[in-house]
Amino acid sequence: MKAKSQKNITQAANNTAFTVLLAVSFMHLSNDTLQSLIPAIYPLIKQSLSLNFSQIGMITFIFQLTSSLFQPVIGWYTDKKPQPYSLPIGMCFSMVGVILLSFANSFSMVLIAVALTGTGSSVLHPEASRLAYMASGGRRGLAQSIFQVGGNFGSSLGPLLAALVIAPYGQSNLIWFVLLAVVAIALMLRASRWYKNNLHRLKPVEKPKQADSSSPLSQKKVAFAVSILLVLIFSKYVYLASITSYYTFYLIHKFGVTIQQSQYFLFLYLFAAAVGTFLGGPIGDRIGRKYVIWISILGVAPFSLAMPHLNLFWTCVFSVCIGFILSSAFSAILVYAQELMPGKVGMIAGLFFGFAFGVAGIASAFLGKLADQTSIDYVYLICSFLPLIGLITAFLPNIKKQ
Repeated sequence: MKAKSQKNITQAANNTAFTVLLAVSFMHLSNDTLQSLIPAIYPLIKQSLSLNFSQIGMITFIFQLTSSLFQPVIGWYTDKKPQPYSLPIGMCFSMVGVILLSFANSFSMVLIAVALTGTGSSVLHPEASRLAYMASGGRRGLAQSIFQVGGNFGSSLGPLLAALVIAPYGQSNLIWFVLLAVVAIALMLRASRWYKNNLHRLKPVEKPKQADSSSPLSQKKVAFAVSILLVLIFSKYVYLASITSYYTFYLIHKFGVTIQQSQYFLFLYLFAAAVGTFLGGPIGDRIGRKYVIWISILGVAPFSLAMPHLNLFWTCVFSVCIGFILSSAFSAILVYAQELMPGKVGMIAGLFFGFAFGVAGIASAFLGKLADQTSIDYVYLICSFLPLIGLITAFLPNIKKQ
C-alpha cells in the first residue's frame, strides 16, 4: 500500500513538472518573440530613421549588452537566494521596452527601448533555466531543450509577425505585442508560486548521491573544458549574429527581394533552428553531449562555406540546414557545463546565456562597421569560416552519463 502511494506521488510530481516545463517554454517563447521583433524591424527603421549599418550594429550591441551584462551576476546571486517572482518583473521591463520601441522616432529612443527589453531578458534566462532544471526529473537535456525550443520558436515568430503585421502597416503596430507580454506575466505569476513551493527540488536534483555533489573532473580540467565551451559559443553566436542582424539586408542587396519577402526567409531559418534546438537535448541525453556539440557546430561548416556562392533558392535551403544543425548545440553545451559544475545551475546558465548574448552584440557592432567599410557580401564570406572552430570539440573530456 505504501509503495502504491509512493508511486502515485511520483506520477503526480512528474505530471506537474511536465506542465511547468511547458509553462517555462511558453515564457521563453514570449520573451524571445518580443526580442526578435527588434532585428525584424531593422529594414523599416533603417529607412525611416536613415540609419547606416554601424548604427544597426550598435542597436544590437546595446540590446545584447543589457541582455548579457547582468545574467552571470543574477545567476550567481539566485543560486544562493532563489527569487521566484523575478520572472514577471523581468517581463515588465521587456513590455515597457516594446511600448517605447513602437513609438521610437529617434536613434537614441530606439537604444533606450532595446536596453529595457534586454534587461528583462537578462532576468528571465537564468531563473527560467533554473526552473526548467527543477522540473526536469533528472532528464536535464530534455528539460533544457523544451525550455530552449520555446525561445527559438519565439525568435522565429518575430520575422513572420513583422512581415504580416508590421511591414504592411508600420512600426506603431508593435504595440499589439504588449498583449503577449500581459499573458506571459499572468503565467509567470502562477509558475513563480510553483517555484516558491518547490524549492526543495533543487537539493535532491543536484545532490542525489555524494558522487554527484562534485565535479567528476579536477578544477583545472573543468576550467579547461569550460574555456573550450565558451570558444564554441563564440563561433556559434558570431555566426548567428551575421544571420539574425543582417540576413534580411543580405537577401535584399544580393537578390533584390522585398522587405516582406526577406522576413519570410528569415522566419524559415529561425523555425528550422527551433526544431534543431528541440532535438539537440534529448539526443544529447541518449548519445552524449560531446557528440551533439561536435556534429552541431562543425557539421555546419560545409553549408556555411558554400552559402555565399549560391542563388536565392539554394541560399534559403542551406540557411535552413544551418539553422537546424547549429541550434542543437546550445542545450547540449549548457547541460554539459552544468554537469561539469554541479550545484551552480543559475551561475552556469547566466554565464553561458550572458556570454552568448554579449558575443553576439559585440559581433553585430563589428560586422555592421565592416559592412559599411566593405560590403554585406564580404561579411558573409568572412563569417562562413567560423564553424570550422568546432574542431576544438575534440579536446572536450568525456563525461560518463550518471
